Amino acid sequence: MTDPYEARPWLSLYGKGQPSELTLEFNTMLDVVNSRAVSHPDVQLLKYFDSATTYRQFDELTNAIAAGLIDRGFGPGDRLAVMVQNMPQFFIGLVAAWKAGGVMVAVNPMNREREVTYILKDSGAKAILCLQSLYRDVVSKVQEDSALEIVLTTSELDMQTTNDERVFAGIERFECEGTIDLLTLASDHAGRKPAAPTLHAEDVAVITYTSGTTGQPKGATNTHRNLVHNGLAYQRWIELDGSDSIYAVAPLFHITGLVGHVALALMVPIPCVLSYRFEPHVTAELIAANQCTFTIGAITVFIALMNSDVQREQLASITKYYSGGAPIPPSVLAQFKQRFGHYIHNAYGLTETTSPTHFVPLGVESPVDPQSGAASVGVPIYGTIVRVLGEDGSPVAVGEIGEFQSEGPGIVPAYWDKPAETEKSISGGRLNTGDVGFMDAEGWFYIVDRKKDMINAAGYKVWPREVEDVLYTHPAVREAAVVGVPDEYRGETVRAYISVKPGSTVSAEEIVAFCKERMAAYKYPRQVEIRDELPKTVTGKILRRELRDEALS
Repeated sequence: MTDPYEARPWLSLYGKGQPSELTLEFNTMLDVVNSRAVSHPDVQLLKYFDSATTYRQFDELTNAIAAGLIDRGFGPGDRLAVMVQNMPQFFIGLVAAWKAGGVMVAVNPMNREREVTYILKDSGAKAILCLQSLYRDVVSKVQEDSALEIVLTTSELDMQTTNDERVFAGIERFECEGTIDLLTLASDHAGRKPAAPTLHAEDVAVITYTSGTTGQPKGATNTHRNLVHNGLAYQRWIELDGSDSIYAVAPLFHITGLVGHVALALMVPIPCVLSYRFEPHVTAELIAANQCTFTIGAITVFIALMNSDVQREQLASITKYYSGGAPIPPSVLAQFKQRFGHYIHNAYGLTETTSPTHFVPLGVESPVDPQSGAASVGVPIYGTIVRVLGEDGSPVAVGEIGEFQSEGPGIVPAYWDKPAETEKSISGGRLNTGDVGFMDAEGWFYIVDRKKDMINAAGYKVWPREVEDVLYTHPAVREAAVVGVPDEYRGETVRAYISVKPGSTVSAEEIVAFCKERMAAYKYPRQVEIRDELPKTVTGKILRRELRDEALS
């Protein structure tokens, strides 16, 4: 059977004339940083409330931090864990690690002792940069069980003086005994420039940890080539240039923020506006004040904006909206466009694919599959082939459902120190994603669901995504999640969890009746639970797993 996924018919769509491969000017992200510091020294790279940092200032600051790390024994191949919120210190730690010849380990700042202990041990991190409060509450308690030799701390209030109470309420600076203050280290080494390290395209740039939905999290080894390629893919696909600026709403430690905010801002280069963490009114004010033009984030962020009293004109400057991390119900796309005047373009990728394997082209709206009601997640980016595989591991025909397998320049070569897991999931450079869907005749891809989330109701397959899409069409539903729960008669049955829009009311019985009218009898939820909030990851993805585990217990 001819492989239908090699033809890649989307390359000539929409008049973009996109090449199948990107010509990469740089081998490493450090090459990018060094080049832009010379060619664009006065570009404001970072904007953080009332402060701004130019590329020249950023270059000098990261040189000083790298020199300080090297003086303390940090060297080529060593790992620096970075555990901060969306703030300039994330960029600084990342690039300083590279300038010292090392690797950054991205750590979720919401992680607690058990999770941080695992990541520090697994990565073998020699150094960590963390918030003062996180050192006090978490890192200090696990330090003895790790390989940490260097601890850098920074205050949430550093590098800006606004101290907006909506974001920084209750936060104060304090001394962390036994640690090194980041800005003091920079001051002590001001003017120093370390010798250029020897880095190669295939060297690991960042270790990013998967969400651990099955077993322990795994460290994806995102290489410099992975970041350079996919950062450039963002720039070219979304048509970003020096007139643009980014609002960083995705968490920087997550692969979407790391590539779609950090690598992208460093590469173009353009300003990246940071706000510590997401708060709808702060977000709207910063976007308006800085005239941001692009952002990418979880769809729950955009739902939160719709359910706030943020005004349309506050977000008017953003004309390039993208969302990744979870499929988007078409009804939400329509509601957002009606409310704010712009369309949210889909993007799709994983930690192991260094963010995007698919984008919806700028200015094009996703087609909606008439059978499943799913909006397309896009078409594969430059140099990327995505196949849909059947149970036997062979490509299925166009239109048939199977598991996505991705191959291309963004795929990580391995999981950190896990050869067996690597061989199982990334054999031969091809990643088995665990996502189930299909490709249509024009090359558009659609996700049906995660393979492990499929519900078997009396022998019928029910994909939670399809039920959730119907739930989102109800005018009172703000957020929705669907899981399978045990049922004596059917084996499994469908349970829906919803939260309700402000000012709206609805009963569980009304939701059941609404769904019953719109889908087959085996699909509609027999059980509905209404909650104030649904559990989410820090990236905004609704945690079906947590709801399912709760139901099973």
